[in-house]
Amino acid sequence: MTQQLRHHIAGGFRQVYRFFAFHWEILRRAVRPPYYGATVWEQMDRIGVDSLSIVVLVGFFTGFVLAFQTGYAMMRFGAKIYVGGIVAVSLVRELGPVLIAMVFAGRVGAGITAELGAMQVSEQIDAMRALATDPLRKLVLTRVIASVAMLPVLVVIGDLVGIAGGMLVGVMNLGLTVNFYRSSVVNALVFNDLFSGLVKPVVFGFMIAMVACYYGLTTSGGTKGVGEAVTRTVVVSSVLIFLLDAVITKLLFLIGM
Repeated sequence: MTQQLRHHIAGGFRQVYRFFAFHWEILRRAVRPPYYGATVWEQMDRIGVDSLSIVVLVGFFTGFVLAFQTGYAMMRFGAKIYVGGIVAVSLVRELGPVLIAMVFAGRVGAGITAELGAMQVSEQIDAMRALATDPLRKLVLTRVIASVAMLPVLVVIGDLVGIAGGMLVGVMNLGLTVNFYRSSVVNALVFNDLFSGLVKPVVFGFMIAMVACYYGLTTSGGTKGVGEAVTRTVVVSSVLIFLLDAVITKLLFLIGM
């Protein structure tokens, strides 16, 4: 039993080492060209534009439900006028980045892993190396750049749509006016909220793309291995989103943000 436990622990440390070594290889390639700009634009379209509809739905209903819950709770204390500010700050600082990153991991991260995993098990990656094409630069770096660029954009759109969903509740159910709701949102948001709401999706986008590409390129075992790699990507990305969210929130608190 002890030997088996040591074997699992050693295997875990090897996986962590390979994962961070993979990060180092990508960062080395990020500081010098070529960058395959056309491929980056293609990935930005696939990653960002194709994810827009689900991000809008998630953002709208999150703001809608958040305004409902907080609005009717605060009506008991005569504080419904603060609903706009609460919805805006909650979405921008926390709920928007985390929920949209979760959706991003489930849709984009799983898709990247499935695509690269299929290429790996069908030996297309080996064929690229035989043709003197660097798969880490062509396949991984382009997707990482596209994810880092597009997830913050998706989060901003989701936040705006969520605030609009909260406004719908505020106007139709809580008796607030559009102008009052808008002014409460503007007055509640400060630079620290916007900074926090943009830093998190940048980090999440990088992490999700790296996890997805790592598990995609290390896929083995045929089509069954592809399915297992996709599952690992979604699980690991989801856990890391919450972990990184806690770390970033604590760091921003320590520096006064």
